Amino acid sequence: MLISASRRCDIPMYCSQWFFRRIREGFALVRNPMNFHQVSRISLLPDVVDGIVFWTKNPAPMLGRLDELKDYPYCFQFTVTPYDADIEPNIPSKEQFIIPIFQNLSRKIGPRRVIWRYDPVILSEKYTPWYHLEHFEKFAGLLAPYARSCTFSFLEMYRNTAKNTQGLNLRAISQEDMVNLAKAFAEIASAHHLTLNTCAEQIDLDAHGISHARCIDKNLFEELRGCGLSIDKDKNQRPECGCSASIDIGAYQTCIGGCRYCYANFSPGTAVANFARYDPSSPLLCGTVGPEDVVRARRMCSCKEPQLNMFGP
Repeated sequence: MLISASRRCDIPMYCSQWFFRRIREGFALVRNPMNFHQVSRISLLPDVVDGIVFWTKNPAPMLGRLDELKDYPYCFQFTVTPYDADIEPNIPSKEQFIIPIFQNLSRKIGPRRVIWRYDPVILSEKYTPWYHLEHFEKFAGLLAPYARSCTFSFLEMYRNTAKNTQGLNLRAISQEDMVNLAKAFAEIASAHHLTLNTCAEQIDLDAHGISHARCIDKNLFEELRGCGLSIDKDKNQRPECGCSASIDIGAYQTCIGGCRYCYANFSPGTAVANFARYDPSSPLLCGTVGPEDVVRARRMCSCKEPQLNMFGP
């Protein structure tokens, strides 16, 4: 089974102590987002976990402890965007701090396992298409030697996103904007020998050499493991999403990054309140198991096949 850590919160930046303790103890408890008192016990043993995908904007707390993951194949989905504190209030300077961390991580584990995310693209009076093109080209020049691919997407205005981005004077992103930006991004990426993909975008950009990404990619883990993995496409994601099935061990409404566009936090205040219950020694990411909770072990097994299928997709 593949583990996602996590689409729901930035575990590497804020909860790495918890994660490494979970690895040592071999399991984590995860609440069902749709049923608070239903808790799953997720095995994190190496003979069950076929790979781990970390999602982060700043994995600095993990860099000195990567040796603790020697028994696991893993990769990082690493977001580097050009926004200032008005949109990403708790992310350090990109050029002075985040990009050097990206480069350092890549030196440690290789560029195939560090995927650059330019995600999401936001348009406003300040963040114009020209602003994005300037910064995408600058970042591509700095990151291309340390990555093989880049995944981008355009902001989707969910109800919580609309509420949390009030006051930013955002501009609606038209299909023309998408095509023009995507075409320009593709030209920049090609010049820097980066493969460019979109994350679950409905718009067809094949004409510009841009396909749908597989952010959780069984093919990558087949390469890392040297064997095939019998894992289907994730049926719980949008149709345009190319991700393989995985188990997410994070929790919604717990990330204190404060990014205004965050899809996983409905209210920044609620996230801060929930994170106040974070305990690195607890099997749950935030809080503890209560008398009304029902804990069940999730049936899990490795999806390894005897040999790598060299003729598969």
